[in-house]
Amino acid sequence: MSRIGKLPVHLPAGVTVTVGNDNVVKVKGPLGELCQKVDSDIKVSVEGATVTVTRPTDNPRHRSMHGLYRALIHNMVVGVSEGFTTRQELVGVGYRVEVNGQIVTLTLGYSHDIQFELPKEVKGEAEPVKKGQNPVLVLKSHDKQLLGMVAAKVRSLRKPEPYKGKGIKFVGEQLRRKAGKSAGAK
Repeated sequence: MSRIGKLPVHLPAGVTVTVGNDNVVKVKGPLGELCQKVDSDIKVSVEGATVTVTRPTDNPRHRSMHGLYRALIHNMVVGVSEGFTTRQELVGVGYRVEVNGQIVTLTLGYSHDIQFELPKEVKGEAEPVKKGQNPVLVLKSHDKQLLGMVAAKVRSLRKPEPYKGKGIKFVGEQLRRKAGKSAGAK
């Protein structure tokens, strides 16, 4: 039995889960509504304030989907009740970020500023920059998958380089650094 898949998903107050036709799970909460199509072999049942996911056999295909769909449903429940947040740090001289509504303006050392439009489900804000600190972009959403894709797209605009670490990185991320040229080597 899957260690993740066999755990029930507990529903906080204000969150409702419905399993519709064609095995579509809808989760509704105070922050929004999310849908996920579940494979027809996997059974999702809602009893009171818990959601359980069961599989028909120990077939490797069923075992792999069991934990996956339980994790996806859990992420949807956490998303519509609490939400998810990512924080990205811009490391580099002159790197800046501004957020106006759904438009993020990034100054990343190119000859032009980059205008990035956020999806309507994602909210962005720039933390005030204190002296000696790097600018930080904060992204919030109730959809974990969408938030991860947007954060990856923003990071891809200027990936951290391995020598000085300049670029966009997640706050707390440990980068693998390379040694530069040695001065006396011949």
